[in-house]
Amino acid sequence: MTNWISFVLQAQAQTTGEQMKVMTLVSHAGPVVKAVLLILLFMSVVCWTIMFSKYFVLRKATRSSDKFLDLYNASGNFGNLYSSTKHIGGPIAEVFRAGYTEILKIKRASGSGQNPEGGASTTDMTSNELGMIELVERALNRTMSSETSKLESSLTFLATTGSAAPFIGLFGTVWGIMTSFIGLAGSEGVPTLQAVAPGIAEALIATAIGLAAAIPAVIAYNYFVSRVKRIDVEMEHFSSEFLNIVDRYIKKV
Repeated sequence: MTNWISFVLQAQAQTTGEQMKVMTLVSHAGPVVKAVLLILLFMSVVCWTIMFSKYFVLRKATRSSDKFLDLYNASGNFGNLYSSTKHIGGPIAEVFRAGYTEILKIKRASGSGQNPEGGASTTDMTSNELGMIELVERALNRTMSSETSKLESSLTFLATTGSAAPFIGLFGTVWGIMTSFIGLAGSEGVPTLQAVAPGIAEALIATAIGLAAAIPAVIAYNYFVSRVKRIDVEMEHFSSEFLNIVDRYIKKV
């Protein structure tokens, strides 16, 4: 038991010593390397903020859409569904509201003696119904595009960090190594590994932090893109089903 406690204490002491060495290397780094580290730190903090906020946004969107679809499948009337789901958010609910609102606008325009485009009334009911369906489809597509854009907001920063952070860190590393060799060339005596190692270690920290910022950003970006695509597919399926119902029952809505 005593040996185990001693082993744990030694491991903790080694970890603390390594942390102190890393902090010492960072504090002794050149101004360019420090600037690179600050940029990478800023990018990492922003990425983690986006990751946490986007996770909750997508989870809320998924739950709201599932709740709306349950009510949609249990309802047999668009009017009742529209009234009972006003408090429910989510992409699919917004798509439904956009489509149903467009139907109401078309019906009001038709009742006032005008066609949905605002011109004179027409006697060709088949052509009029096709125009209604086209207007509803446009409204659905506009809303789907808007909802997808909302869900994809800020993901570009994750992609940028994932692709650019390693190169920013590599720039800091190259600059630090170059500075170390320039200083070594101007020093007196025979160059030794002990003289070069601290400068190289300081420079390599930039690459390590660049990778530490990029790896979570890439993983999170791929995960969130797959979630957004899944929601987008669900919106497209709902839109197709909605248009089929409108095509069959638009006169009864």
